[in-house]
Amino acid sequence: MIHHLVGKFVEKTPTHVVVECGGVGYMVHVSLTTYSKISTLASGRLLIHPVYREDDQLLFGFYDKTERDLFVLLNGVSGVGAKTARMILSGMDPGEVVHVIQCGDDAALKAIKGIGAKTAQRIVVDLQDKFGGEAWTGEPGGSSSIGAEHNTEARDALAALCSLGFDRKRVDAVLGAAMKAGIQGVEPLIKEALKRL
Repeated sequence: MIHHLVGKFVEKTPTHVVVECGGVGYMVHVSLTTYSKISTLASGRLLIHPVYREDDQLLFGFYDKTERDLFVLLNGVSGVGAKTARMILSGMDPGEVVHVIQCGDDAALKAIKGIGAKTAQRIVVDLQDKFGGEAWTGEPGGSSSIGAEHNTEARDALAALCSLGFDRKRVDAVLGAAMKAGIQGVEPLIKEALKRL
């Protein structure tokens, strides 16, 4: 079982990172929350949660333990797979996810691609008691503006959203509207698009 990886980030996108450790490159799937924290780093440590299937072996990486723990809880809910859990953590930071669950706001969860009404309700029912009424103490996910030209930002955001399964034409239109509204940076563009898609 891989607990964490420490190495160079030889490739970084909003959906995955390649971490080179001892001459071996590991493909690690990340959420937008983690990407925003490592986007300016050349190297670092990612906490890992491996997912093994009959036909695939996937590594999911997280900047901190708080997000990894929440990912594991979400992934443990019936009907929520690893990719859907990552999608949730890309649409909201960990603090927002916990707040939504604490408040029983299944409508906010339904707004995320791949989550139907029953799954959203199941997430709330299964996890609400795990958080109780306590305030979230994890680090909030921060926004970071990527220093690049708008067309590069839009292209990166488009590629990330298409890799998550969204229709290219629809994504392109949504990103165009977001940029006209003055939104800049890969992460803010993706977050805004996830709200509109």
